[in-house]
Amino acid sequence: MTIRRLTSPASLVYAAMAAYAAGFTALSILRHRALQTGRFDLGNMVQAVWSTAHGHPLAVTGLRGDEISRLAAHFDPILAAFAPLWLVWPSPDSLLLAQAIAVALGALPVFWLARKHLASARAGAAFALAYLLYPPTQWLTLNEFHPVALACPLLLFAIWYLDEDRLLPFALFALAAAISKEEIGLVVAGLGLWYALARRRWLEGAAIVLGGLAISLVAIEVVIPHFNHAGTSSFFSRYSQVGGSASGILHTAVTHPWKDVTTAFTGRGLGYLARLFLPLGLLALLSAAPAQSSIQFHYTAGLIPVLWASAVLGAARLTRARLQVATGVLVLAIVANYALGAIPVWRYFPAGETAQAYATRITEHDRIAAKALKLIPPHAVVSATNSLGAHLSARRRVLSFPIVRDATWIAADETKPGYTDRIAPLPVAVELVWLRQNPAWRLVFQQDGVLVFKRVTPP
Repeated sequence: MTIRRLTSPASLVYAAMAAYAAGFTALSILRHRALQTGRFDLGNMVQAVWSTAHGHPLAVTGLRGDEISRLAAHFDPILAAFAPLWLVWPSPDSLLLAQAIAVALGALPVFWLARKHLASARAGAAFALAYLLYPPTQWLTLNEFHPVALACPLLLFAIWYLDEDRLLPFALFALAAAISKEEIGLVVAGLGLWYALARRRWLEGAAIVLGGLAISLVAIEVVIPHFNHAGTSSFFSRYSQVGGSASGILHTAVTHPWKDVTTAFTGRGLGYLARLFLPLGLLALLSAAPAQSSIQFHYTAGLIPVLWASAVLGAARLTRARLQVATGVLVLAIVANYALGAIPVWRYFPAGETAQAYATRITEHDRIAAKALKLIPPHAVVSATNSLGAHLSARRRVLSFPIVRDATWIAADETKPGYTDRIAPLPVAVELVWLRQNPAWRLVFQQDGVLVFKRVTPP
């Protein structure tokens, strides 16, 4: 009996989840040590969590050096839930660990859904393993730390409970997902629409739709403008081609819907859709910023749960050979992982994925940077280039170099002259020339392009 339990499909899923969480936690931490994370975005989340743990809920330092709320940019109050974890383990590693575990847990509702609808525990295990091998799932886990990544497992649990007609636990998981980012409420509304149409539960479905829409609308039109001095999130500029604001996007969708189609289905957009759907064998179809059209970033968090639930329900419509279909999905996931996945080992094989394959390699330069950062006091106001800023954000104020303002310490990496999450060599170089000539500052560390300055006169 014991051997049978250990070799059961459920045991295999639990073992795979544990291995995934352990492996991707290690990869995430190594990437952080190798300066592959940034002030934007890991450092920004670290500061929000650190501030919450120290009595300043979700406070962060803005791009211009002003103190703002994280809610001025995105509606992700779920970040505050990590404050107790920070008090126990005050390190960015704790957030990376939590994210890897959370995403791994999403395999459970995938397993339950597939086991139920395909009437096979083995088929359920195949789908769960395929979810863990799915390239967007892995890239989501490795893309620094983002609260919206939690929406992936939370929505999967919400879908499971909705499928079971258990509306109270559904509501709890859906609400938790909706406070991970402003657009996730729209995904919840979509689930309500499915529930109304597929189950003929019109009243409950309508309530879910209205609830999801209300959360997103309040987040976008009330909360973010309240905390943002500009009156709206700067991230709407990424949608300038289709309106550039919530009302503008809606207006374009109603008056010029073809504009949405032509914008979405560019060559890059089609490639993005292919990378999302092909590893699922297109089963899901049965039921302008480059980063936002790439599977290597966190923007897939709200899509992955719906795609996997749709794939399961799509497979269930194939009345015969369901186990074979599930096995096929697993094989496709393995092949897709080889060609598109985040596991660095594929670089050793012909035609294997090589993107970010060396991101976990800690170099001598990285060790020099770690040594330099130890010179900076933990509570000092610091200005740092992006890759160094990820290691200096657990404090009240951290500025993005070349903005200096009231900083008393500056850390800059000339080999990675980043401002926010972009390379900006010219402004960084100009500011460093000024600092070297300014008697108010003293260069206290210089090695391999890593510079640390200390202010010697009051700002």
